[in-house]
Amino acid sequence: MGQADIAAKVGRMIRRDIPAVAANFLAAQPMLVLAAADAAGRLWAGPLVGQPGFVHAVDAETIAVDARPDASDPLADALTRPARVGMIALEPGRRRRMRVNGAARPHRDGLRIVTDQVYSNCPKYISRRWVTAYDPAAALDAARRGPALDARQREVVASADTFFVASADDEGNADASHRGGNPGVLRVLSPTRLRWPDYRGNSMFMTLGNLAVRPRCGLLIPDWSTGGALQLTGTAELNWDAGTFAAGAQCSIDFTVTEVVWRDTGPLRWSPPELSPVNP
Repeated sequence: MGQADIAAKVGRMIRRDIPAVAANFLAAQPMLVLAAADAAGRLWAGPLVGQPGFVHAVDAETIAVDARPDASDPLADALTRPARVGMIALEPGRRRRMRVNGAARPHRDGLRIVTDQVYSNCPKYISRRWVTAYDPAAALDAARRGPALDARQREVVASADTFFVASADDEGNADASHRGGNPGVLRVLSPTRLRWPDYRGNSMFMTLGNLAVRPRCGLLIPDWSTGGALQLTGTAELNWDAGTFAAGAQCSIDFTVTEVVWRDTGPLRWSPPELSPVNP
């Protein structure tokens, strides 16, 4: 398939309205990940959880999210006013994911997102896991912040099979994407330097293209067993040295950490993973 054919195929996958299958998918999810920039322009990715139905379509181009980040989340202040956001809903048990980019505004105790882009991605690199417990009274712990990863946080990074990336284009339109692989896919080079391989996916290059024009980005690394969350913000650099990445990758991403936000526990717990059979 030629480049023009690939571009045409990708273009047909993206739409502005929310089809019924996408609305049904969203309404079944207990978790989503949002990406946005804070007042200083730093990008963050953060989790929101709730009973299925807490995120749902209210019309053909509007999504309601009946939750807001807690006060210690770096996205909390950013989402008290209109913001460009990226959103991804992941259903690990069925290896399905859906992405939305658009404009968010605060609404009562949640958000309303007017959609610009709605699309699904293939099941590649998604680790299968299931919810084992949900305790809405068990809010995320108060965040601990720092300029670098401590020993425990480095262990969480090194054992991760799943993480999420917040990026934005040169006009500030945010995007949230999923990255997965075998444990170790996210390498710790130092307390402030990480690296991951950029595996071939849907030929959209949304994240890669964003990072090429705007290096600022954020990472969310869930601790699935405790419900905790590791949020990082910093800058990314595309690394084309073939010696830095394994088979199946088109380049490496080198990430420099500028701030760490860590919560030990949260309300949603998941089973151990069943790793994707297509992981390199």
